[in-house]
Amino acid sequence: MQDILGRARQVRLVIFDVDGVLTDGILFLGDDGQEYKAFHSRDGHGMKMLQQAGVTLAIITGRTSEVVRVRMEQLGITHVYQGQEDKLRAYEELKTILHLGDEQIAYVGDDVVDLPIMRRVGLAVAVADAHSLARNHSHWQTHFPGGRGAVREVCDLILEAQGTLDEVIVSVVVDI
Repeated sequence: MQDILGRARQVRLVIFDVDGVLTDGILFLGDDGQEYKAFHSRDGHGMKMLQQAGVTLAIITGRTSEVVRVRMEQLGITHVYQGQEDKLRAYEELKTILHLGDEQIAYVGDDVVDLPIMRRVGLAVAVADAHSLARNHSHWQTHFPGGRGAVREVCDLILEAQGTLDEVIVSVVVDI
């Protein structure tokens, strides 16, 4: 666990996949083709706390969805890459824009499409119900599944490792 905390201490950017990480991976489609997703409010609160502590957040997802755009806007996340068939390209762009090294970046994923980034970052996290290959290539795994509090676990881990958890708990009161 000390190795994980050491990796988490260095994190300045956390990148999240969406389907299977911020959601449970189930896609609801209406008769009109509208896509619906459910997000966990505690995950959103954890993300806001990370931002309060000075950690930058980003989304890289293979799908494109209006509901994801709206949710990320609500959370104040400006680095949103949707429709990314090549997630590694978006990762490299983010790294360049933010002037960060691999060791300063955490990535949270759940499936094989996340492996190219997970193999590069300083802290690769797989949610509890991730595909076995994603779990095998992660440094750490959450206890909760995607869409059910896994993201909050990651946020709390990083905040705890960086010594900022207690201070942001009392300072963040937002409508998430």
